[in-house]
Formats: sequence, structure tokens, C-alpha cells
Amino acid sequence: MSIMIRAIVRPEKSGEVMAALLDAGFPAVTKVNVHGRGKQRGLKVGDIHYDELPKEMLMIVVPDDSKDFLIKVILKAARTGSEGAYGDGKIFVSPVEEVYTVSTGEREGLAQEVVAV
Repeated sequence: MSIMIRAIVRPEKSGEVMAALLDAGFPAVTKVNVHGRGKQRGLKVGDIHYDELPKEMLMIVVPDDSKDFLIKVILKAARTGSEGAYGDGKIFVSPVEEVYTVSTGEREGLAQEVVAV
């Protein structure tokens, strides 16, 4: 079975996480610019309140047996300082039921099963 890991990280840490994933042997990543807020409910600087903060979401689909290793790689690269800080992000893990290659229609993991288009 495959799993999808969605890591929401600080934009300034995205490059480090991408490099760590590549070094760990996981080159396939989708990166999306997102905005949101977590438990801290945004950020207040002086009299200005920033309700939504910029983040980047990295999406990776891997075999289930790689999950724990990959989460450790992401945590290490995405954490600010040795202790981490509010706003460093979140990691979400979900099962992936099926994966198809758009160019061929082939269902990954199953030899020669092609979807008619």
C-alpha cells in the first residue's frame, strides 16, 4: 500500500526539506504555495494582525514501509532551531488507494492495467 504525506512547512525551510528528501532517495515531490493559520491564530506584529501566513505544502506518495523514515527526514529539515517553534508546520499522513500515470493511463503497481480513454 502507498501513503501520501502532506507536509506544511515554512517557506524559508521548503528548500531544505526538498534537498533532504532528494538526499534520502525521494525525488518526487509536489510543492504548492498555501496560506493558513494554526493554533497561534496568525501573527501579531505591533498593531498589525496577520490572520493568514504563507506556507508551502509538499506532497509525497511513498510505500507504507517508508513512512516513518520519511517523517523523520521532514521533521529534521523543517524544524527551526534545535527545539522547533510555533509555526514550523504540520505533517498529515493518508492512505492512497490508487495511482495512475496520466500519459499512459497505467495504474501504478499493477502490471499492464490501462484505463481506456
